Amino acid sequence: MAGRNQGCWDRWYPTAQKRLPVLRWLPRYSLQWLQLDIIAGLTVGLTVVPQALAYAEVAGLPLQYGLYSSFMGCFVYCVLGTAKDVTLGPTAIMSLLVSSYAFHDPTYAILLTFLSGCIQLIMGLLHLGFLLDFISYPVIRGFTSAAAVTIGFNQVKALLGLQNIPRQFFLQVYYTFSRIGETRAGDAILGLICLIVLTGLNQMKNHIPRVYRTEKLSVRISQLIVWATATARNALVVLFAGLVAYSFQVTGSQPFTLTGTIPQGLPPFQPPPFSKVTPNETVRFGEMVQAIGAGLAVVPLMGLLETVAIAKAFASQNNYQIDPDQELLAMGFTNLFGSFVSSYPVTGSFGRTAVNAQTGVCSPAGGLITGALVLLSLAFLTSLFYYIPKAALAAVIICAVAPMFDARIFRTLWQVKRLDLVPLCVTFLLCFWEMQYGIVAGVLVSAILLLYPIARPQIKVSDHKTILLQPSSGLYFPAIEFLRDTVHKRALSVSPLRTVILDCTHVSNIDYTVVMGLSELLQQFQCRRISLIFINVQAHVLQVLLAANLEGFHNISSLEDAEKSCEEEPHRAHEALFDGSDSILPTSGIIQ
Repeated sequence: MAGRNQGCWDRWYPTAQKRLPVLRWLPRYSLQWLQLDIIAGLTVGLTVVPQALAYAEVAGLPLQYGLYSSFMGCFVYCVLGTAKDVTLGPTAIMSLLVSSYAFHDPTYAILLTFLSGCIQLIMGLLHLGFLLDFISYPVIRGFTSAAAVTIGFNQVKALLGLQNIPRQFFLQVYYTFSRIGETRAGDAILGLICLIVLTGLNQMKNHIPRVYRTEKLSVRISQLIVWATATARNALVVLFAGLVAYSFQVTGSQPFTLTGTIPQGLPPFQPPPFSKVTPNETVRFGEMVQAIGAGLAVVPLMGLLETVAIAKAFASQNNYQIDPDQELLAMGFTNLFGSFVSSYPVTGSFGRTAVNAQTGVCSPAGGLITGALVLLSLAFLTSLFYYIPKAALAAVIICAVAPMFDARIFRTLWQVKRLDLVPLCVTFLLCFWEMQYGIVAGVLVSAILLLYPIARPQIKVSDHKTILLQPSSGLYFPAIEFLRDTVHKRALSVSPLRTVILDCTHVSNIDYTVVMGLSELLQQFQCRRISLIFINVQAHVLQVLLAANLEGFHNISSLEDAEKSCEEEPHRAHEALFDGSDSILPTSGIIQ
């Protein structure tokens, strides 16, 4: 019995490890790992709290929803995630998408979280992660660059203290410049100072020299202090701005626009809303889904794309493997469970993941510390957030999204492949109108560029005694008309008519439409009493052609044998080969 139980355990444990990656690293967990994970978790927590408040503003939701969205991913990913560095939570891009599809309404945002989680779970279970491969790099860069500009400019109004500015990008630009005279001096000065300090600390962090154990203790401590200050710059700047605002509040004057009251306490654990009650009517579930519309595709896909891309990047950098399908499941469960604690959709954060990796995190357990810090903030610190100036949060967002704008990609693509500038520019420009239009248009343009070589494959033409045609790739149904036009132009529309040899060396696959097109070509050649000969047909392609029982089909092993056959019977080769029968089997030692 013991042996049978051990055998069952040996069979099921690898499967359990695959679906619960925590079982892979937990048996190896050590005290040293715990120390590093605590440091990393606290550092990321000091980053996520001010960013969560700021990103909720981007999403157009009350600020507490940023914190509600910041802890569930920490706990779920610890159990289900395969990358030790990745942290899940609100991000700039996801917040922008939520702003577009949730209409600044928490009810729609929470429902979008639930539905996104369900869709991501289905994709993970069906191994549909490959769909992300159809979103090309130029489309991704165009989208992220446009998102950086949109998000950054969206914060200018808070930075200047302007009120009642529309959220639509072009209207936002117009009204911001037309009302620049209404700028509040206090907000503008504080926001500018916060921007300068954040930029300076970021540059300082990027230029900190490497610390060696052989250096003096005082040098190592000073460098550690500088590194900690630069890493926790968002929290420190927000704390500084809050203290300044509080000092003015005490004196009885307030030159800044403050965040205001944030409800204290943890979010209630309850099912996501499947209807919305308004004073005039009740919006049913189907109507809410219809209103969200394209968001049900864009939000889950962009969330998965961002998370998997970040996980792959850091896995490659730190020499470990991830499972993309398992990442989909981790994302799906995070959003699914998050919808029960009033979260809006979350994804992997590149900035916080980089902080996590740089602080030496050893396992996903660091997320437990980050999640606990967010919960403590919700439970005890939200009353202090009242004094945080909106200009300080705007500065945090602008500095966070600035690296997302990649100006060099335009020059790089111009030098490498200019055609890829088309999906990049289409995505970039249309995203200023509507995010979904930009993404969809970019994907469609990329698909056209991908499919065009399939529809118009390169065909090498050699004109000697016969016409030799050599397609450079597989033949699929969009290409058959192009092949037929080429054959007509070279052989059937000239005088005298020419025999054609079709070299299928590089043809690795064909479909039924191509077979029918070749059948029509063979009939046309037979009617004109000239030959269309196939050479170097690969075995699996030959099997398809033979199964189709094409009348007049000739397959010869080499070019030399084909030319010899044409010389011996230049006009009626097909009659000699088939001898009037319907069989497609070879009747000569040359024909195979």
